[in-house]
Amino acid sequence: MNEITTFIFDVDGVLTDSSVFVTNEGEILRTMNIRDGYAMKAAVESGYNVCIISGGSNEGVRVRLRNLGITDIHLGTSDKVETYKEYIELYDIKREQVLYMGDDIPDYHVMQLVGLPTCPQDASPEIKGIAKYISHKNGGKGAVREVIEQVMKVQGKWAMHFDGKLD
Repeated sequence: MNEITTFIFDVDGVLTDSSVFVTNEGEILRTMNIRDGYAMKAAVESGYNVCIISGGSNEGVRVRLRNLGITDIHLGTSDKVETYKEYIELYDIKREQVLYMGDDIPDYHVMQLVGLPTCPQDASPEIKGIAKYISHKNGGKGAVREVIEQVMKVQGKWAMHFDGKLD
């Protein structure tokens, strides 16, 4: 975990619990975990690369992620491997430096290319089979927070976001 500089996350099933709410107008709504958001923002503020690669495309998701300081947001991606390769080349990132969290078959091939493939507890069996770390949390329920916090603690960067005071 000491070499991780980059976090890449899928959206549906990782940042969300895979549920969608469909309005009468056909708009799809998702819920995201506020603690996952805090951890992603802390990672950005600590100098980590944070990237989102998702097959889904929802402008509400993009707005939420931008508000956390994430600028590398790839939604509506049909080829996650190609997007991943372009991203790491653009920023000169080594595969050993990448933690990727995915939950289902569309994440399988890109997870084979990263240094630390991870997944939520409720990921598909195929993804669990290649993950080097399986979160104790389900997707959308703190799995992202868990892996970011663990990496940042190992690297001594988590404590700087907590001053030890409880108001």
